[in-house]
Amino acid sequence: MRFHVSLLVFNLVFWSVCCSTDAKKNAGENNDMDSAPAMVSVTGVSVSGPENEYTFSVTLKSPDTGCDQYADWWEVVDMEGKLLYRRILTHSHAKEQPFTRPGGTVDISEGQLVYIRGHMNNSGYGTKAFKGSAANGFSSQELDVEFAKNLQKMEPLPQGCAF
Repeated sequence: MRFHVSLLVFNLVFWSVCCSTDAKKNAGENNDMDSAPAMVSVTGVSVSGPENEYTFSVTLKSPDTGCDQYADWWEVVDMEGKLLYRRILTHSHAKEQPFTRPGGTVDISEGQLVYIRGHMNNSGYGTKAFKGSAANGFSSQELDVEFAKNLQKMEPLPQGCAF
């Protein structure tokens, strides 16, 4: 009986320490998220049209608040980081989330692998991208924000925000 009581006490102490540590850790993670930059996520991609003239429809989820913080473009990039197409978004979508916008034509072959990623005007590229090809479709992919980051300065670039 003494063994069972000791084991019970040990478990109670262990779980209380464990849970309070996790709660503190999770609270710290939430605080970190509050100070983290606002990031855009690609949540869907579809492609239509003939080879080398594809039209993409890209769905983005972004923490738009207005012209101070909004998704300002999505783009198609090859595996080496070459910009193939950029769809400029001219206004915030604060009241429309997630939102889908078409763009193209994109000159790629049916089997060429590409990334589709989004960009925020005040925090840069998001990590939630899509990867795939017109032949095999697209799926969600984590993409390092440093991948082809130099494209942020490449034309075409937004010329302002309407609202």
